[in-house]
Amino acid sequence: MSRRLRRCILLGLFVLGLALPGALMAQQQMFIYPDKGQSPEQQSRDRFECHTWAVQQTGFDPTAPQTAQAAPPPPPSAAPPPQGGVVKGAARGAAVGVVGGAIAGDAGKGAAIGAATGGMVGGMRQRDQAKQQQAQAQQQQQQAQAAAGQQSAARTASSENYNRAVGACLSGRGYTVR
Repeated sequence: MSRRLRRCILLGLFVLGLALPGALMAQQQMFIYPDKGQSPEQQSRDRFECHTWAVQQTGFDPTAPQTAQAAPPPPPSAAPPPQGGVVKGAARGAAVGVVGGAIAGDAGKGAAIGAATGGMVGGMRQRDQAKQQQAQAQQQQQQAQAAAGQQSAARTASSENYNRAVGACLSGRGYTVR
C-alpha cells in the first residue's frame, strides 16, 4: 500500500471520527422536567421505557457501541508504480533502429537513434501510467470521504428521530422536554 494511499485512508477515518461525536451530542442536549411531581424512581423508569420505545420506533440506539466503517481495501488491479519504462523503450527502439540502420547502411547509428527515441517514449508511457494510478487513488479517496459523509448524515438524522421519539413519549407521560 502506497504511503499516499495510507495517508488518504487515515484522513478519511479522522473525518469520520470527528463526525460521530456530533451525532451523539444531539442526544445529550435533551432536558427533561417532571411536570406532575414524578419521583426519581418513576422518572428513571419512564426514561428507560421511552428509550426502549424510541429504539423500537426508529431503529436507532445511541447507547449501542458505534463502529467506524473500515476503509475499503485497495482494488485488486492496483499495481505497483510502473518501472523500467525507459530501459524497455530504449531496448525496443534499439532493436527497431538496428533494422532501419542496416537498411540505410549504418546499423550502429540506427540503433543509437532508436534507443534514444524508444527511451523517450518509454519514459512518457511510464509517467502517464503513474499519473493514471494517482488519479485512481484520488478517486477512491473521494469516494471513501463521500461515504463517510453520508454515513455521518444518516447517523445525525437517526439521532434526531430518536430524540423526537423520546421527547414525544416523555411528553405523553407528563414531562416537559426541551
